[in-house]
Amino acid sequence: MATTLPLNALNAFVVAARLGSFSKAAEELHVTPAAVSQQIRQLEDVLDVSLFHRLNRGLALTEAGAAGLSDLESGFASIQKAVRSMQTADSRKELTIWASPSFASKWLMPRMHRFVEAHPSIDIRLSGNVSLIDSDTTAPALSAETLKSHNVDLAIRFGRGQYPGCEVEKLLDVEAVTLCSPDYLTSHELSKPKRPEELLKCTLLHDESPYEGRPKWSDWFKNNGVKTTEAVHNIYFNSVLLALSAAVAGQGVVLTLEQLAQDDIDEGRLLPLFEIRESVAQAYHLVSLKDAADNSQVKAFRDWIRTEIAAPRVAASAAR
Repeated sequence: MATTLPLNALNAFVVAARLGSFSKAAEELHVTPAAVSQQIRQLEDVLDVSLFHRLNRGLALTEAGAAGLSDLESGFASIQKAVRSMQTADSRKELTIWASPSFASKWLMPRMHRFVEAHPSIDIRLSGNVSLIDSDTTAPALSAETLKSHNVDLAIRFGRGQYPGCEVEKLLDVEAVTLCSPDYLTSHELSKPKRPEELLKCTLLHDESPYEGRPKWSDWFKNNGVKTTEAVHNIYFNSVLLALSAAVAGQGVVLTLEQLAQDDIDEGRLLPLFEIRESVAQAYHLVSLKDAADNSQVKAFRDWIRTEIAAPRVAASAAR
């Protein structure tokens, strides 16, 4: 066996095993399929074992290949972590966060300045991505492998909290409420409605973004004893941000998560029309890798966001 480990060939083996294809591995590694195939051949010669069964439609690991894959994956993850540690040892610390655009825009960003003020040495890399919400509880896309492959420190995820291999902490329960702007009430010469069916005379703003747990007007009317759901006028959006913006602009009444609209409510841009608040089974979760406790930036953000979420409850208790 060679005295020096063939790291490039070992890495090519790990990537090819994960993707089940030399050509796909070549795309990820930015080399040619022939180069990947040659590296695997050289590695098999050095180890004196076969690592793959070459099939017509892809690759299958041999018993020898399968025996070493898991440890190699862990080893390369450790190398990547060590390299990142060396890169940041003498520089500013960076925290990479994934969140849905709606939560990032409506809840996180109005509060982020307090984290920055408390931790000026931590730079934030925030990515708002609509794929970071559950669309299917049986097969959520977020997992430890996803976080590792994209070097994500934390994800804030709306769903049921089922994320394989991750450390998951429920952050925020949510409720659905009906809201409109003061201008909408004034311009339509409406007083606050007293019965749910009165909303059928309004323009209803529908959030049709494809996330599990999205509040739906049809469910809201049914739950409140209204048989028909035919409103005078409807506007449909593929984004909760668009639906909320339309409500603030006085375009109609929106059914949405109260927690996303909290700042608009506090600032008087939106008004709750009923005391009715419907619980939602899904919640916002803070998701990280299981070894994230060793990361001081992750710990700082986790402590901060817990405090931010607890603050309104503390204020409400004091008011009572």
